[in-house]
Amino acid sequence: MFPFGAAPARSSNGGKLNILKGCDAGLLAWRAKTVEWRRPANHSTTCVLHNLEIVATALLPIFVLIGLGHLLYRFDFPNASFWPQLERLVYFLLLPALLIEALATAEVNGARALAVAAAVVLTISAMAALLLVLRGRFPLDGPGFTSIFQGGIRFNSYLGIAAALSLYGPDGAAVAAMASAVMIPLVNVYCVAVLSHHASAKASPRTVLRGIVRNPLIVSCVIGIALNVSGIGLPYGSEAIMESVGRASLPLGLMTVGAGLQLRSARGRGGVLLAISALKLAVMPLLALGVALLLGMTPLETRVLVLFGALPTATSSYILARQMGGDAPLMAAVLTAQTALSFVTLPFVLLLLGSG
Repeated sequence: MFPFGAAPARSSNGGKLNILKGCDAGLLAWRAKTVEWRRPANHSTTCVLHNLEIVATALLPIFVLIGLGHLLYRFDFPNASFWPQLERLVYFLLLPALLIEALATAEVNGARALAVAAAVVLTISAMAALLLVLRGRFPLDGPGFTSIFQGGIRFNSYLGIAAALSLYGPDGAAVAAMASAVMIPLVNVYCVAVLSHHASAKASPRTVLRGIVRNPLIVSCVIGIALNVSGIGLPYGSEAIMESVGRASLPLGLMTVGAGLQLRSARGRGGVLLAISALKLAVMPLLALGVALLLGMTPLETRVLVLFGALPTATSSYILARQMGGDAPLMAAVLTAQTALSFVTLPFVLLLLGSG
C-alpha cells in the first residue's frame, strides 16, 4: 500500500533515530536488529512472506505474554489478589517511566507533533460520532450502549506501545507516546460524557477534569514533553534508570491484560460482540488510515496511528463501567472478544501496511 523503501539511517545524536525527519524510509523490526521492509523486485510473494515474518516476530512475544498471564491467573498463581496490585504498579509507576523516557529523549518536531495530535483527535472523534449515529442499531439499553461506545474508541496502551516498540523501535515508541498523550484525555472525556448521559451514575465536569489531571499516563506524558522542550532531558544517568524501570512495564502490563480476560462473559452475546469488534478492529484502522492520508502524515506516523486504531479496548473500560453504572459484564465480554480477535486482525492490518 505504501512505497516505504529502505530502512532509515541513524542520526548523529548518539545513534538515536530521528523519529520525525527521516522516518519515511522504513521499519525497525525487533529491538536488536534492523530489518528492511520493502518489496523485492518481481517477488511479491517473497515480500509478503518476508513482511509476515517481521510482524510475527514482533507480535508473537506480545501475545505469548498475554496468554501466559491468563494461564497464571486461571491456575491462581501466585494468587488472585496479586494481579490487581501488579496492574497498579504498572499503571502508576512502570508505564509512566517508559513514557517519560521515550518523550524526554525523542527528537520532537513541533509541527509533526501537532500533526499527530490533529490526526488522533480527528480519528477518535469520527469513530465516536459513528457510534452515536449507530446507537439505534444495537438492541441494548443505555448502560449496554456505554459498553459498546467504550469498546469502540478505547485502546490498550500496553499492547500498543509494546507493538510500536517491537516493530518500529524507539522512534515508534516515541510517536506512540505522543499519540497517547492526546488519546488518553480525549477518550476519557468522551467515555465519561457518554456514561454520564446513558448510564445510571453521573459525573460532574469537575470530577471528569480531576480524573484527567490525576491520570498517571497523562501526567507522565506532560513531564516527558516538558523535559524535552526545555532542553533538560534526562541528565546525570537518569535516562538509564528510567529506561530500566520502564522496560519492565511492557511484559508485566501484557500479563495483566491476559489475567483480566473473562472468556465465559463472551458466551451468548455473539452478534453484538462481532459487530463492535468489527467496528473497532477493522473500521477504526480504516478511519485512521484515511485521516493520515488526508493530513499527509509520514509513513512512521501513519503506521503508528493505524496500529493504535487496530488495538482492542483497554481493561480500564471495565473499571469505569463498574464505577459509573455501565454494563460491566458486557464490557468484560467486549474486552475479551476484541483481545482474542486481535490475535488475527492486528497482524493482518500490519501486514497490509507493509506489503503494498
